[in-house]
Amino acid sequence: MPFLPRLRNLLEPLCLSGVITWAAVASSILGHAPPGQLVLIVALLLGFIACFLACMLCESGPSPLRLPLIAAQCAIGLTVCMLDHEGFAPVLLVIAVAQLATQVSARLFGALALLLNAILYLVFSEYWHSASAVTLTIVYAGFQAFAATTAIYAQRAERARDDVAQVNAHLLATHSLLEESARDRERLRLARELHDVAGHKLTALKLQLALLARDPAGAPPALATAANLADELLGDIRGVVGQMRESDGLDLRRAIEELAAPIPRPKVHLDLAADARVDDLAQAQALLRVAQEGLTNAARHSSADNVWLRLGREGDRLILEVRDDGRGARSLRIGNGIRGMCERLEGLGGGIEFTNAPGFRLTAWIPDA
Repeated sequence: MPFLPRLRNLLEPLCLSGVITWAAVASSILGHAPPGQLVLIVALLLGFIACFLACMLCESGPSPLRLPLIAAQCAIGLTVCMLDHEGFAPVLLVIAVAQLATQVSARLFGALALLLNAILYLVFSEYWHSASAVTLTIVYAGFQAFAATTAIYAQRAERARDDVAQVNAHLLATHSLLEESARDRERLRLARELHDVAGHKLTALKLQLALLARDPAGAPPALATAANLADELLGDIRGVVGQMRESDGLDLRRAIEELAAPIPRPKVHLDLAADARVDDLAQAQALLRVAQEGLTNAARHSSADNVWLRLGREGDRLILEVRDDGRGARSLRIGNGIRGMCERLEGLGGGIEFTNAPGFRLTAWIPDA
């Protein structure tokens, strides 16, 4: 997967604050480190920041690499605490705990934090020989709790922002479809009005002109011209009504573009055929829901850098395909989103398929009515 897009993770506020904190702690420790342990402490500090930055470079959300990297940071932090008895080495554990809070459940986090602070207490009492080991442990545990709470709420705020953006995109896409559907209905209404009102009155006018043409006294020359004009006008109106009744279907391209617009990552590539239109609003809504679910799953669960969405015709079917270059899934879990997509498509005579190598792909189709 491309590496450069992940570098922007290093510019996130929490990452920058972690680097600054590490730099402050490292300068404090190195300022009074014993010469015999200086090389070892420098290596440990560099190992800590390397693990921290690698963790930040991992894909957003839970990752199999993050927990081992955080565990390594905890181990390095405790080791530095054993070697340094005067500095702020326990602050390194605050950095590690803040990352851990966003990766595991609340219950597991509580157990791991309790274990970590129990070990930290032993370090204070056995290595630092501190008479206030309990107080120091409580103080640093409070720092850890504050940092963990901040990280959790930052993660929740980010997810809430993404959810709001996706809901807004879906509303805009639905609004686009409803606008186009309303235009079709209005065009059909006007066609009926022209046919029923103007067509009826022109027909009556033609009958009246025909009666005048049979007048024994003789019809004026202009009467024949008026009759011809009435015939031509009635034919023109019927042609306009016929064109207004002809609909090339609802265009899904604008609606899908509205869905894809707020997704910053993965990068969305759209391939939307110009003739990929549907005749029915229910069909349009079903395909729009499939596109939304596919893009949302790719953004939240696939850890992909790219997602491709294709809409086009194949034979007598309209095909919508969403695929990504992410890690895929070992097993497909049927949730409410997938179940809802299947029910919508089956109700329209269509279907959906899922494949998992490489990345993840869903292919939905409906009959070309």
